Amino acid sequence: MARHNDYGKWGEDRAVEFLVGKGFAIVERNWRVGHYELDIIAMKGNRIVFVEVKSRLHPDYDPETDISPAKRSRIISAANAYLRGSNLPHEPQFDVIYIVGYPDSFNVEHIPDAFFPTLKRYGRR
Repeated sequence: MARHNDYGKWGEDRAVEFLVGKGFAIVERNWRVGHYELDIIAMKGNRIVFVEVKSRLHPDYDPETDISPAKRSRIISAANAYLRGSNLPHEPQFDVIYIVGYPDSFNVEHIPDAFFPTLKRYGRR
């Protein structure tokens, strides 16, 4: 496995530990449908939370723009597929967790409701 993949898995493991410590129940990890993937699916209260994990060695990132509109669209499409297949009555939430640093010294930044699903228009305009 490539070094960046190892680092990404390490970051996802830290994100899971963080979420569990905050009272989230982990439902799935690395859930795939077609060419889409959801890093973490968790539940807390009446919400099903789709979590995108970003692992960074340095704090040179912008949480506002780090996840492109295309990436958000893929996450939302994957979440829609998951919700259609699971028939859960929970309200969806889209979070981002940043793991920044090295295994011996890192920070966790959790951004709840980092983005909201976009509505799609069907039919005539």
